[in-house]
Amino acid sequence: MPIYEYRCVKCNHVFDVIQKVTDAPLSECPECDGTLEKCVSGPAIQFKGSGFYITDYTKKGRGPKQGGGGGDDA
Repeated sequence: MPIYEYRCVKCNHVFDVIQKVTDAPLSECPECDGTLEKCVSGPAIQFKGSGFYITDYTKKGRGPKQGGGGGDDA
């Protein structure tokens, strides 16, 4: 379910709510009973599972290079 951010017009209280897309937007501030407006914010994305790292896509037998790479260990 998406996370929506709301801000109170009266007291500027900002909070997040997990709601279904089909749920009606909130209209009353839980702090002061003022009017709420839905804020525009970036989506919350969480990647789970494999397939999100470069080694997950390498072909068999072609893993990360072994051995020295010319870096200083001093």
